[in-house]
Amino acid sequence: MATSIFFTADTHFDDPRILRIDRRPFASLEEHDAALIERWNAVVGADDTVFHLGDFARGDGEAKEALLARLNGEKHLVTGNNDDLATIAAKGWASVAAYRELDIDGRRVVLCHYAFRTWNQMGKGAVDLHGHSHGKLKPLPRQYDVGVDVFDFRPVTFPEILASRRVRKRRSEAADET
Repeated sequence: MATSIFFTADTHFDDPRILRIDRRPFASLEEHDAALIERWNAVVGADDTVFHLGDFARGDGEAKEALLARLNGEKHLVTGNNDDLATIAAKGWASVAAYRELDIDGRRVVLCHYAFRTWNQMGKGAVDLHGHSHGKLKPLPRQYDVGVDVFDFRPVTFPEILASRRVRKRRSEAADET
């Protein structure tokens, strides 16, 4: 069975501010966290890889390690502004970095919690994946917010990310015709 690579950001597990600030559609923090865990594990298999682009969770290190153990896949953290030392040191991350670059299907992919105005190999088709803006930032071409607020509270694959812009554009064009 082929493994997949997934991306996500801004899960904010165990963070009571997230329901109020981002108006996430959950009645309680417990419901929020349970839904995000369920949606993560529904798409990510045990052998898949997940790059979490920051703002993982609040709480102590033990709670974060228990949470990481409940989430499928090999997990890599690209740190965000809300990731404290307990998050960074938690057992369960395969790697932790502030910035990463990958090659996926021959394309350079730049990973950071923050959106860039420019990025490495931008002029050669490289893609910028980020979190932090919770779907509120107008993207540049080849720039995608992979946060859970944008993608139905779950991790997504690179092909899903690329297709998302095409789907939104087709919907917008169809609305203009009516």
